[in-house]
Amino acid sequence: MIDQATKIALAAGVILREKLEAGVSIEHKGRIDLVTDADRAAEAFIVQELRKVFPSHGILGEEGARIEGTSDYLWVIDPVDGTTNFAHGFPYFSVSLGLVKGDEVVLGIVHNPMSQECFVAERGSGAFLNGQKLSVSKQTTLEASLLTTGFPYDIATTDETNLKSFELVNKVSQGVRCLGSAALDLCHVASGRLEGFWERSLQPWDIAAGSLIVTEAGGQVTRCNGGSFSPLGHEICATNGQIHQELLHLLAIKG
Repeated sequence: MIDQATKIALAAGVILREKLEAGVSIEHKGRIDLVTDADRAAEAFIVQELRKVFPSHGILGEEGARIEGTSDYLWVIDPVDGTTNFAHGFPYFSVSLGLVKGDEVVLGIVHNPMSQECFVAERGSGAFLNGQKLSVSKQTTLEASLLTTGFPYDIATTDETNLKSFELVNKVSQGVRCLGSAALDLCHVASGRLEGFWERSLQPWDIAAGSLIVTEAGGQVTRCNGGSFSPLGHEICATNGQIHQELLHLLAIKG
């Protein structure tokens, strides 16, 4: 399954590159929540190909794909994770495909078509970047760590802005970046480039694939309160495992 799904992700990446070069049409789903014709074209392609290869599997896609399967498998897909970046021509976005069975992610693929990096993981078989095995960072303290996070689309109106956590973690670490693609952020934790990532107010297609890539690279994934992670949930705290409890402690501070 991983070889077939990887081919689909790579082909969807070609669609995104071509759309970006030709010019994209942008619409608003919310005040700052964008969707482009490339999102829709890539999702339509991914759904079409998945249906050919895995006809019994269900599909849940960001841009509206809702297909009930006849098996226990569910593909959770984001055709463009980082649409705002994509719409601005900022080369930090990805195609994300996660395969969920029950409460577990069993396969994850995240492809950045601009850098040509493709991160893959299969449960129990490790995580890889372009064929090279991944391993999380060995940093043991938050003070020596570089992290990333994100903010909700409704930051102007919600009480859950993530700004307090951003401030607290930024003050005690080597820095917190906000890059705009949760799927890629998780992959950079898996690769050891970052020590941690957390975000609230996400969607399953943002985090399903990347969560498995982190754990298969030796990292730790929970909810932001330390509870059990759900691939169909809406939040994640992912680290190299060494700084996990220290980060969770700061994320618990409100106000």
